[in-house]
Amino acid sequence: MKKFGILIVGVGGQGVILASNILCDAAMAAGYDVKKTDTLGMAQRGGSVVSHLRFDKEVSSPLIPQGQTDLIIAFEKLEAARYMEYLGKQTKAVINDMAMPPASISLGIAEYPSDAEILEGYKQMGIKADFIAANQAVKELGNAKMLNIYLLGYAASYLPFDHEILAGAIKKRLPPKLLEGNLKAFAAGYAASR
Repeated sequence: MKKFGILIVGVGGQGVILASNILCDAAMAAGYDVKKTDTLGMAQRGGSVVSHLRFDKEVSSPLIPQGQTDLIIAFEKLEAARYMEYLGKQTKAVINDMAMPPASISLGIAEYPSDAEILEGYKQMGIKADFIAANQAVKELGNAKMLNIYLLGYAASYLPFDHEILAGAIKKRLPPKLLEGNLKAFAAGYAASR
């Protein structure tokens, strides 16, 4: 077993919490002790949503110490930049190429960073980020609400357990009427990462 910390970041309505719950289920199925905590900042209004998830033989706290994240899955690219203090050289990064500017940017109080600025921040930390067009991919699959499952599929190759365990957790967590499309989205995300 290997200690592992995952940071999932996004904005309200993107399915961050469901994704972290599925990852918890999968890590437990893989035999890990799992701890998780979520922070929702006005999430219903497009605010920041952050989920810390840690698993190991034994875990005492769900919070990932700064610099010790093994995997960040960013559903929105500004959120990928906002939590960089949690990342380290060991971090693998999956960043969705989607911008949802907060009110401070919409009101002209601040500027939204360019893709180059975000990626340069990661590069300076020695992190290679996978910058992907996940929203476009799920639109092509026919349902934009499957974004979280597509991103889980893409990130599955960075996990210390088989992706089939994660697929099993999706099957247990989602209702039957949503399962077929979401499993296709998971498989498409996984294939895109290979």
